[in-house]
Amino acid sequence: QVQLVESGGGLVQAGGSLRLSCAASSSIFRYSMNWYRQAPGKDRELVAGISAIGTTNYVDSVKGRFTISRDNAKNTITLQMNSLKPEDTAVYYCNGKFFSSQWWGQGTQVTVSS
Repeated sequence: QVQLVESGGGLVQAGGSLRLSCAASSSIFRYSMNWYRQAPGKDRELVAGISAIGTTNYVDSVKGRFTISRDNAKNTITLQMNSLKPEDTAVYYCNGKFFSSQWWGQGTQVTVSS
């Protein structure tokens, strides 16, 4: 069982930046790691992912603005979010996957004001 703890959420004006972090309780080097988000009344969506070998993928709406990275030595992943828009407002969740197993953090709120 891996415990994931997110941090770094908050309130920011449109055009601003936030950096989310996710700390894992144990080694994550074998896992694909992801950031999801869920806005009120909407389904949870995959925002960005990074594979065990460092391959990244992003939902189209954040390409060029968000960057996901991982530090296996520190068991952490980050999501650098730039040029934030009001539509980025959501609870952001850290997720780890390994074959059929997956783990979730508790989520961190990101609110972007216009």
